[in-house]
Amino acid sequence: MSEHPDPSTPGGTPDGPRTFRVLVVPGVNPDRWLRVWHERLADVPLELVVVEPSEAEDRLRAGAGDVAILRLPVDRDALSAIPLYTETTVVVAARDHVFSVADEVTPADLADETLVRPDDDLVGWDDAPGEPFAGGPVSTTADAVDLVAAGIGVVLLPQSVARLHHRRGLVARPVTDAPGSQIALAWVTDTHDDLTEEFIGIVRGRTAGSSRGRGTPPATPGAGGDASGRQRPRTSQQQPTRRGGTPPRARGTGPRRRRTR
Repeated sequence: MSEHPDPSTPGGTPDGPRTFRVLVVPGVNPDRWLRVWHERLADVPLELVVVEPSEAEDRLRAGAGDVAILRLPVDRDALSAIPLYTETTVVVAARDHVFSVADEVTPADLADETLVRPDDDLVGWDDAPGEPFAGGPVSTTADAVDLVAAGIGVVLLPQSVARLHHRRGLVARPVTDAPGSQIALAWVTDTHDDLTEEFIGIVRGRTAGSSRGRGTPPATPGAGGDASGRQRPRTSQQQPTRRGGTPPRARGTGPRRRRTR
């Protein structure tokens, strides 16, 4: 009887290939990186696992994934991380709110608003302007959006998360001078291997030839090259040939034909 891998841990079985697992938080779209992976390492299955932002770091450290695309900050003592991009912060409000006619909102515009801040806050703007919602704790972003849709206050979210929770009766507008939410690629420092390096290279945009991971293509002999791809030096017997395959005659050798008038 063949063994089945523990679904909570990455890796394969003695009879099958290793599965490379990528943890992602909601709002992240890694499709372009996954396409490149499948082109370069078609023999290595890749599994995408969506995890809640509050759980991403713990699950990565517990071995549930080889790498994670998550939101900073993370514990740099155990994890290595490469910042990828920073998301714009938007304010989500009801469609009949005055913000719906604005192209963008300033922090000063938020000062008189009721600000709903969920326990799983993804923006981390501790001193954001506005009056805190006084109706008790709000557990999740989804709960906060429900309150806003009911006409109770506004909520600050990363732009991609606002898209995930988009509803017909809501609008989202960018907030100028607000802190952004930084997305990063992270992995447990002590478990770094060739496949991890391959994924790092893909995310950073390295070509297959410049990759440092397992997917680096082998050097192929070119015209006049050896097995390492280096050009061989030309010997005295290797002379360029003319069209037709005959080598050119060296200067100063052989009889010359006399010109006639």
